[in-house]
Amino acid sequence: MDPSTFESHHLLDPHPTPTMIPLFPLGSTLFPGGLMPLKIFEPRYLTMTRQAFQSGEPFGMVALQSGSETVVPEQEEVLHKMGVMAHIEAFEEFNPALFLIRVKAGERFHIDSVERQKNGLWMAQVTTLAPDAEVDVPAELQSSADKLGALIRSLQEHGVLEHDMPFAKPYRLGDCSWVSNRWSEMLPLESAQKQTLLGQTHPRLRLDLVSEILEGLKISVDFP
Repeated sequence: MDPSTFESHHLLDPHPTPTMIPLFPLGSTLFPGGLMPLKIFEPRYLTMTRQAFQSGEPFGMVALQSGSETVVPEQEEVLHKMGVMAHIEAFEEFNPALFLIRVKAGERFHIDSVERQKNGLWMAQVTTLAPDAEVDVPAELQSSADKLGALIRSLQEHGVLEHDMPFAKPYRLGDCSWVSNRWSEMLPLESAQKQTLLGQTHPRLRLDLVSEILEGLKISVDFP
């Protein structure tokens, strides 16, 4: 299946509450449960991330359709319509103009409206999507879970420490949602294709799509 032909099915929370949040646009796509380290140095994000860390409130992470992660005067930032809530798990201040943080992705959201403040910070009205249902990995898709498990074991055997692992525990290798989300983050796809995977509300179908991509790309992991 050509990933560009994916159909997207969005399911809003059955009791949605629109929320106004600041956004952090970036060139990659994070999926629920995913981890990402970030270096914060732009003035528009320093205050935002400090406030988020102190309050415990998340901010939004959304992929760019076009533009740069840092301010470039001649480039316009165009945002995709879906993102994830980013919860700060680690915060280190090297100096007032440089923070190193690590975030974990929570619930997905759809952007209803967006506006840009004078300092360049994006603010968005968003509606959260319902979380994935727990669906066991079926036998016909088990190879995708096995490959991911082999990758995790390989990293562990090569001495990668727990806090440096690209995946957060628990490693839910029997769950379609967790396995498909981790592969969706890693696969070399266009951002629009990742957006389609992010918006897919059926974890079994998302894993179906991911498994076809893995097979088409001939991605394999040697078992230890």
